[in-house]
Amino acid sequence: MKISIIGAGNVGATCANDIINLNLADELVLLDVKEGVTEGKALDLWQTSSIRQFETYVYGVTDDYEATKDSDVVVITAGLPRKPGMSRDDLIEINAGIVQHATREIIKYSPDAKIVIVSNPLDVMTYASFMATNGKNPNEVFGMAGILDAARYKAFIAEELNVSPISVHAILMGGHGDTMVPLPRYTTISSVPVTELLSKEKLDTIIERTKYGGGELVKLMGTSAWYAPGAAAAQMVSAIVKNSRRLFPVSAYLQGEYGLNDLYMGVPVILGRNGIQQIIELKLNDEELELVHKSAESVKSVLEVLRQKVK
Repeated sequence: MKISIIGAGNVGATCANDIINLNLADELVLLDVKEGVTEGKALDLWQTSSIRQFETYVYGVTDDYEATKDSDVVVITAGLPRKPGMSRDDLIEINAGIVQHATREIIKYSPDAKIVIVSNPLDVMTYASFMATNGKNPNEVFGMAGILDAARYKAFIAEELNVSPISVHAILMGGHGDTMVPLPRYTTISSVPVTELLSKEKLDTIIERTKYGGGELVKLMGTSAWYAPGAAAAQMVSAIVKNSRRLFPVSAYLQGEYGLNDLYMGVPVILGRNGIQQIIELKLNDEELELVHKSAESVKSVLEVLRQKVK
């Protein structure tokens, strides 16, 4: 089993660390355009092998996609953060270029790889990657968002109820951003509906905090999060490698599901060796479906920028 990670920044390096701790691969490749940094991080990780008792061989390369040849799974975290004076449209154009170049190189050397996108803006970058595959099955190209958002949601609920976060089960839908749609009706604490344990006011407060969870961390640290996003991506890789067929919220290509077409957005799916094995259509009530469609409109507005910038 061979796994490659494109982009060896904080998120990519954290994802790599989790993957080797889970013993998911025989070989793990880190690739970045920053010469020396990638090789150094990979070497540092490899030198922990005897301490942490793993056998995954880790190595880093600088912009050498041939080293990723025959990868089973590829995670793309590469991209730039938004800088002062940079418009959203500029960021989309730059990151789409990075993601599409990476995707074309991946397909060149690993045509059957499952591709997990972590780059932002996530749903639109996943669409950009799919565009660059030139006909690859969309179920083999998908984005990490819902697992991260759900993890934040579950952590806040666990904190409020003083219970183990492992006991909290939840699904979120929609775009990765402040229009995401946490679903209290599908949130339980060891099968007990969360609505029986928390008031609507408390839940609404937690939902709002979840929507802006990424921004909260940026304000605290001055940069984006990396532990939770890296772990979330690694959990998706684990489900693919182990063929776990786990139900996760994932940014998937929609072709009529929930009344939506030709966009990537967060929905519950069954994830396994073949990628997305099934998109689950929940029986949403009118209010929930309205929120999902509102989130889809937000994603579409960013997608329209991509279509104008990238032909």
